[in-house]
Amino acid sequence: MDLGLKGRTAIVCAASQGLGKASAMSLAREGVNLVIAARRGDVLARAADEIASATGNRPKTIIADVTTKEGRDAILTACPAPDILVNNAGGPPPGDFRKFERDDWIKALDGNMLAPIALIKATLDGMIARRFGRIVNVTSHAVKAPVAMLALSNGARTGLTGFVAGLARSVAEHNVTINNLLPGTFDTDRLKSNLAALARNSARDIGAVTEEIRIANPTKRFGHPDEFGATCAFLCSAQAGYITGQNILIDGGAYPGTF
Repeated sequence: MDLGLKGRTAIVCAASQGLGKASAMSLAREGVNLVIAARRGDVLARAADEIASATGNRPKTIIADVTTKEGRDAILTACPAPDILVNNAGGPPPGDFRKFERDDWIKALDGNMLAPIALIKATLDGMIARRFGRIVNVTSHAVKAPVAMLALSNGARTGLTGFVAGLARSVAEHNVTINNLLPGTFDTDRLKSNLAALARNSARDIGAVTEEIRIANPTKRFGHPDEFGATCAFLCSAQAGYITGQNILIDGGAYPGTF
C-alpha cells in the first residue's frame, strides 16, 4: 500500500535505536524527508547510516535532548514545519515509588509529558494551516494497564494521554490527527533494562524472568521493532485521517480486556 507520504516532512524523536529508529525506518521507506534526533551522536549517526542503507533515504540528524528547551529548539530549527511529528523519549527508570524524590517526578514529567506537549504546541498550528498533520506519541502499555514498578512512567504518560484526548477532537476537522501508540514488550534495550530491574527486585535469574514474561504473552514472543514502526507509519498515512484521539495497544494481546 502506498501511504501517500512521499515528499512529506517528519520529526522523529529518540530515533537512534529501538522503537524510534523503527518508526523512522518505516517513514523513510515511504519517501518521507526525515529529521531524526537523539542525545548520543555516535548512535544517531549509525542509525542514519542504517536507514540510508536500507531505504536509500538519508535522514538529517540532530544531536539534541528533547526534554530540554535547547534540544527542542535545535530540532525545530532543522525542521520548523513538519507534516509529521513522532514524539518519543526514553522512559524514566523503574523502581519503588517510595524511593523517588520530587526531582524524579519532575524529570519524568519533563520527558514524557511536557516535552511532547511543547513540540505539539510548536508544530500544530502549521499543520492546521496546511490542512495535513499527523502526530503520534509513543507512550506505553502501562497507560492502559499500569505496572507498579513503572510508577514514574505511569503518571507522566497518563498525563499526556489525558491532554491528547481533548486536543485531538478539537483539530480533527483540519485533517490533523493525534494518536498514542502503546507498546508492550518489544525486543529493545528498554525491555532488557526493565527485565534486569525486575530480576534484581525479585532476586531471581534474569534468564528465568525473561522467559516467564515471554511465554506469558499470547504470541509467546516479544514484539519486533519493525512491527511497531509499520504501525506508526500507517497512523501517519493519508489513509489514517479518520483515526484520531486513540490509544492503540500493540502488545501481542497481553492486555486481557475488551476495551
